[in-house]
Amino acid sequence: MSRPPLPPFDEASAREKVRLAEDGWNSRDPAKVALAYTEDTRWRNRAEFPRGRDEARVFLERKWARELDYRLIKELWAFSGNRIAVRYAYEYHDDSGNWYRAYGNENWEFAPDGLMRNRHASINEHPISEEERKFRWPLGRRPDDHPGLSDLGL
Repeated sequence: MSRPPLPPFDEASAREKVRLAEDGWNSRDPAKVALAYTEDTRWRNRAEFPRGRDEARVFLERKWARELDYRLIKELWAFSGNRIAVRYAYEYHDDSGNWYRAYGNENWEFAPDGLMRNRHASINEHPISEEERKFRWPLGRRPDDHPGLSDLGL
């Protein structure tokens, strides 16, 4: 199985890879998203360190069970060879209706087949009011005409 675009990345293929990752995560389908990672993928996500595709899938199941109405925007920061760095923000609410915006950076390393081997995320978040939300498209893929992070001043 391969997952184009494949490394080494140029700017166009790196931007495409970032958008495909954003689209996948916005699907909130843990089984589908996990297929973008190698069988032996290694993650660092806050205080969790999933190892392998199955642990990544379980992590995502837990994440999206508690982060409701999740919407994410990723933006390319840098790329070289088989590595891509992104910055991102996402919004969600908990089961009590409290809204949050999380900000983060990720460093990605890809195997030759285009599957992500390593994902290192640094994330922080803060509460927002419903009125402060900026990500208001229908659940699923962000529309092409929706502003990105830089356009939103994030």
